[in-house]
Amino acid sequence: MVRVFVFDAQGQLVGPVESPRVELSDNQWQQRLTPAQYRIARNKGTERPFCGTLLDNKQHGVYSCVCCGLPLFSSDSKFNSGTGWPSFFQPIASGNVAEHPDFEHGNVRVEILCARCDGHLGHVFPDGPDPTGLRFCLNSESLVFTPNDKLATLADHSAEGGSDKGHEHAKQAQSASAGAAVIGSVAAAVFAGGCFWCTEAAFEQLEGVSDVESGYAGGTKQTANYERVGRGDTGHAEVIRITYDPKTITFDRLLDVFFDAHDPTQLNRQGNDVGTQYRSAIFYSSPDQQRSAQEKIGQLTAAKAFPRPIVTTLEPLEAYYPAEAYHQDYARQNPDQPYVRHHSLPKACQIRERYPELIRKGK
Repeated sequence: MVRVFVFDAQGQLVGPVESPRVELSDNQWQQRLTPAQYRIARNKGTERPFCGTLLDNKQHGVYSCVCCGLPLFSSDSKFNSGTGWPSFFQPIASGNVAEHPDFEHGNVRVEILCARCDGHLGHVFPDGPDPTGLRFCLNSESLVFTPNDKLATLADHSAEGGSDKGHEHAKQAQSASAGAAVIGSVAAAVFAGGCFWCTEAAFEQLEGVSDVESGYAGGTKQTANYERVGRGDTGHAEVIRITYDPKTITFDRLLDVFFDAHDPTQLNRQGNDVGTQYRSAIFYSSPDQQRSAQEKIGQLTAAKAFPRPIVTTLEPLEAYYPAEAYHQDYARQNPDQPYVRHHSLPKACQIRERYPELIRKGK
């Protein structure tokens, strides 16, 4: 049990009250969080600066733990630190946020975690504004935002003398490890369209897309590395995992871009890249994604959008594995690399020309 502050049925912060800790297995967390949320909140990852969905949120309300729903920070203490991550000068209640020393990366930092489920939030630094002088630097993926007029929806039965609201909230955060289900304002899609250097660049420029990560899907964890996947016998495909806001861009629109960002009529290849690891595939993680993909292929086939039959496979996403760090943002980091210049950038430009209404301003 932990003693924390929670919201009651009237939307008032009350406490401290006794609340049961939320302790789930690693597999259960994977089932309940999107891949990005799991990587950050359960595996102490960090999202890229200036990419978090809550960084520029100006609404008044409360930021809660994405894993268990415990209220953590209020918009009253949010400020623009210029660092690229949501920043606050104090928690909503001191007992709701735990602090632990972090000795990684060769220096000592103070990690902050949810006091009820140990979900990783970020770090706290002594360079914030008055009145505390602290900067609680958080990942958007670790948080769920609730506006002030909806705080009653955060009602915790602990405030009424018992029950495990935390477990109920975790159940509501339903998602396969594929991360298709929407949690808060975030959803995920996993596509394979040849070399991930190309498809990553095409999707990174879209409005509503907060993250595009290169990775592997279709094989086992033991073979999820570039050298083994390159042999073409692991079952893996080079994929991208797109984290997006479905209120801004829909899965159906992502499918439109996907089918224009590569040639879906080439079997187990894209141009000179040959092998099953370069196949065209949609790794669906919900019945809705599967149905949408089937309908899109049917529409394109009926419209004779391509001169040859579409060979894109629909495969259930059993697991996703991030690619090595040097593959991430490869086209953006290496614009003069010959492959990027002749393949990745032209595809990104092609998407800009065909979907100008989807391109993020300033991209």
